Amino acid sequence: MERWILVAETNCTVPEREDEFNDWYNTIHIPDVLETPGILNATRYECADPQEGHGKYLTLYDVETDDLEQTLSAFGEIMTGKWEEGRMSELVDAVHAAFYRQMAPTFER
Repeated sequence: MERWILVAETNCTVPEREDEFNDWYNTIHIPDVLETPGILNATRYECADPQEGHGKYLTLYDVETDDLEQTLSAFGEIMTGKWEEGRMSELVDAVHAAFYRQMAPTFER
C-alpha cells in the first residue's frame, strides 16, 4: 500500500468571515473529504506570514492506496456530490492542491 499526502492550500474569500470559513472547513468540508476511501485523516495549519499567491491555510491529508487513480476518481465523485448538495462554501478559495507520494521512510530524531 502506497502512502501519500494530499496538500491543500486555501484562503477565505471574505476575510471578515474567516471564523465562519474555518468552522465550515473543520466541521463540514474535512468530514466530507474523509468519506473518500484511502483518505485517513486531516490536519490543518495557519501560516504566520502568508505570502501573495499562497494559501493562508494548509491542510494535510494522509492517504493510503494501492490505486491513486481510483482514489482520485472517488474523491472527485464525492466532492461533485457535495457540491450538488450545497455543502461547498463560497468562502473557499482553493489556491493549490496536489498529491505527493511518500518516497522515503519517516525520519525521527
